Amino acid sequence: MQTVALSLFRFERPAARLWVLGQMALARPALRRIPELEFARLCGSGTGEGFTPRPNWAVWAILSVWPDGLRARAGVAEAKPFRHWRARADESFTLFLEPYAVRGRWGGVAPFAPHGQAAAGPVAALTRATIRPGHALRFWRRVPDISARIGADPNVIFKIGIGEVPLLHQVTFSVWPDAARMAAFARTGPHAAAIAAVRAGGWFSEELYARFRVAGTAGRWEGGDPLHRPEAA
Repeated sequence: MQTVALSLFRFERPAARLWVLGQMALARPALRRIPELEFARLCGSGTGEGFTPRPNWAVWAILSVWPDGLRARAGVAEAKPFRHWRARADESFTLFLEPYAVRGRWGGVAPFAPHGQAAAGPVAALTRATIRPGHALRFWRRVPDISARIGADPNVIFKIGIGEVPLLHQVTFSVWPDAARMAAFARTGPHAAAIAAVRAGGWFSEELYARFRVAGTAGRWEGGDPLHRPEAA
């Protein structure tokens, strides 16, 4: 079953931050040389809850897609780009995900192959959009309300905002206790209003919505595994 790995890396030292900034260009050829890697993207992150246009120079991500869970875990553990990033990072954490519902495209392709249904346990939501430049200001005006709502929601186990190109390419990722509570958030409040405005105004030139079962994690984030802390139970 196809497995998606979202690998996060925290770089605290200035030299390491400069190094990873260069990796946004240099790591791409190395990723393309990994035989079993089906799709990959390098991303920066936003400050605060992550859902902001202001970059967080400490946190970077590699999203990778593999044929199955065994090869995903082996690739993240052994492939050179991942090993090099972990060696320089102060902290790293990977979520292994199995897509079960997908709509839309990413860079003109459909990177995720959905299979099965939502699990009884934690599920994750990923949205990726290319924002039309003429609508970028309207979009980012909506973001503070959505960010505050996500940050205050006690059901959110984990969340982060990442992106390939500042201001114009946005990826939001969140983990929820179950599919019902994830869907309830999406249908109400600022998030639902923003989606309605997007669709009415044609703000995005491309969009993708994906839902995943959480198959496992590796590494540490903020000192532990955020999916297995007491408050996430």
